[in-house]
Amino acid sequence: MNQNTSFQVKTILTVLALLSAFPAFARLNVVASLPDLAAIAMAIGGEHVEVFSLAKPQEDPHFVEAKPSLILKLSRADALIEGGAELESGWLPSLLDRCRNTRIASGAPGRISCSQSVRLLEIPTSLDRSKGDIHAAGNPHYLVDPENARRVAKQIGESFEALDPKNVVAYQANLKKFTTDLDTKLAEWAKLMQPLKGRELAAYHNSWLYFAGHFGFKIDIFLEPKPGVPPTPPHLAGVISRMKASGVKVIIVDPYLDRRTAETVAARSGAVVVDVAQFPGGIKGTENDYLKLMDKNVQAIAAALVK
Repeated sequence: MNQNTSFQVKTILTVLALLSAFPAFARLNVVASLPDLAAIAMAIGGEHVEVFSLAKPQEDPHFVEAKPSLILKLSRADALIEGGAELESGWLPSLLDRCRNTRIASGAPGRISCSQSVRLLEIPTSLDRSKGDIHAAGNPHYLVDPENARRVAKQIGESFEALDPKNVVAYQANLKKFTTDLDTKLAEWAKLMQPLKGRELAAYHNSWLYFAGHFGFKIDIFLEPKPGVPPTPPHLAGVISRMKASGVKVIIVDPYLDRRTAETVAARSGAVVVDVAQFPGGIKGTENDYLKLMDKNVQAIAAALVK
């Protein structure tokens, strides 16, 4: 063995010895169906989790392409966090069938369905598909109410504790910080929104019911004639008439919807279009941060209403 080879071997052995002195840092491999759930999971899990969102921030949560790469992510997951209430029913079941991961099968400790921790609204008494994309379990867009984020964060924290008991203290501390930060923002938002209670907004899709309920707004004018059904000229003509008659001056639109249609309605009704998002990253500067996203939504809507 020459001198260079001997030096290389000694170097490798030294590095291996140093690595062996530190135990492997095994994180929980968490997959979330949606970016809002992923952001809350990151806040609660901190350095002890690796989180991946199946849906992208500006993607329609009802329609996500079932790519092979998503199946691979699910096959390696220790936990799956889903919104539930049928929001992902058009694409998530097929991915789960193909990933064959018993750790995240229905009923397994790693399967976290967050709709179980909230009170769902608009639960239909009967199913009538002629009324559009109606969810049998109720309206699934519940995380635009920040109080529901508190409940979801608690559920995720308890699930992480059960799956990874050695890091219980860290999960509890992270949950406490998240809820404390949430309480601070809730006080700020309440003060900002209080003078605007009772105001009426228009929306493209019925995804802001819980937000309106929390902040005291009214949203019953929609650019879609029925949930999930594209707008038609006769329907939009009626929307414009209703907005004029009611004095509605704001239309809120998610990033995955047709903003040009909203702009046309706004121009003809004397309203403004406000860009809002359900998912962190849907608005620039809010990536992976639920509270920052909600702050942007609240600030944008309040600013439009006071004009």
